[in-house]
Amino acid sequence: KFHSHLIISATTSFSISTFIELRTLHTKTITREISMSGGPISQDWEPVVIRKKAPNAAAKKDEKAVNAARRAGADIDTVKKYNAATNKAASSSTSLNTKRLDEDTENLAHDRVPTELKKAIMQARMDKKLTQSQLAQIINEKPQVIQEYESGKAIPNQQIIGKLERALGAKLRGKK
Repeated sequence: KFHSHLIISATTSFSISTFIELRTLHTKTITREISMSGGPISQDWEPVVIRKKAPNAAAKKDEKAVNAARRAGADIDTVKKYNAATNKAASSSTSLNTKRLDEDTENLAHDRVPTELKKAIMQARMDKKLTQSQLAQIINEKPQVIQEYESGKAIPNQQIIGKLERALGAKLRGKK
C-alpha cells in the first residue's frame, strides 16, 4: 500500500536537521496510514485449504463411507425399517378398502344405460337423420361415446345425456 523507503540521493546535499525532519515526516505518514488500516501490518501465514463440498446424506450412507467410519472407530447406528425397499405393502397386505370389498356380499357393478334411454337416443337421432359421428360432433364428444350409449354399454353421465337432449330436441330422461 505504501512504501517505507526514504531515498536520498548522494548528490543532494541535506543538512542533518533536514534529514531528521524528513525522516520524522515520513514516520508520521507511515504511522497515520497504519492507524487508518486498522493496525500494524502483518503477514497472515495460515495455510488456505480448499476442499470439495461436504458429503451429502446419501454419500454418508455409502458402504465405503460406513466402512471408513468403522475403521476410524466412529459410532454407527443401523436401523432396519419395516418392509424397507420392498413393494409388498402395496400388493400382499389387505388394506382397509380391500377388506371391505372382500366382506361385501353385494354385487358391485356400474350402472349401464337403460334400454328405454338407448332406444330413445336411437329414435331421436334417426328422426333428425343424423349419423352417430355427426351427433357426436354436435355435442363435442367422440363417436364411440354415442355408440356406447346406443348399445347400452356406457355408464350414464347426466351431462352427456343433457347434451344429447339439447342436440336432438327430445326429452330422453324420465320426468324431472
